[in-house]
Amino acid sequence: MDLKEENILGESVSRHWYYASKLGAVRRLLRGLGIRSILDVGAGSGFFGRSLLRETKADRCQCVDINYPADRDTVEAGKPVLFRRQPEDIAAHDLILFIDVLEHVEDDAGFLAHYVAGAAEGTHVLLSVPAFPSLWSGHDVFLGHHRRYRLRQLEELARRAGLDVVRGRYFFGLLFPLVALVRMAKRGVGTVSESDLRPAPTLVNGALRLLCDIEARLLLPVNRLCGVTAFCLARKPRGKQQRDHQ
Repeated sequence: MDLKEENILGESVSRHWYYASKLGAVRRLLRGLGIRSILDVGAGSGFFGRSLLRETKADRCQCVDINYPADRDTVEAGKPVLFRRQPEDIAAHDLILFIDVLEHVEDDAGFLAHYVAGAAEGTHVLLSVPAFPSLWSGHDVFLGHHRRYRLRQLEELARRAGLDVVRGRYFFGLLFPLVALVRMAKRGVGTVSESDLRPAPTLVNGALRLLCDIEARLLLPVNRLCGVTAFCLARKPRGKQQRDHQ
């Protein structure tokens, strides 16, 4: 989770339609994996890692973000959560989350490959990034993005890092036409560096959550056409030599 957006949404972040819906999509993509330990990279508040810790049989979570003022430990649902500026023992985790992280990194390939090299064989990696370069806007500028991705680009990035792609999907596809129209309209009057996310009125927030929940149930399993977000679930292969990333 981006700390800039958390500051905008405040305490309502867990109820906001965007983050609540994205968490729902994450749950569905990870269903049946039997997670034991979570490494949440670029975690911000740790929203995704801590939520999964509450809802799965995973017994620990390490949240990593260079923006933390200091390392600290806490507890979520009786389970340890470690907030660290730098990762500790990458190989100890069987799920690594990169939720809206790679777009912030200039060398996304090298960054991902570093974590994959340190991960144990069989580790699952879930990537989430903003989709479609055509949707580039002041929202991306405000958040410090370097790029937006097409799904095939994200999957190729995972493969280059030494991962086997399990599945790739777009999400927020039902909102894609509206987002595209709004951003094209804004582009016509110049790029303003600001976030598109705002606290939403209760009825609007509920309606958008319902719409995205329907999409998660019906379209997420098959959507490779379009969306505002691209997901890639991948796995570090067993019994194979790590590819050369130089």
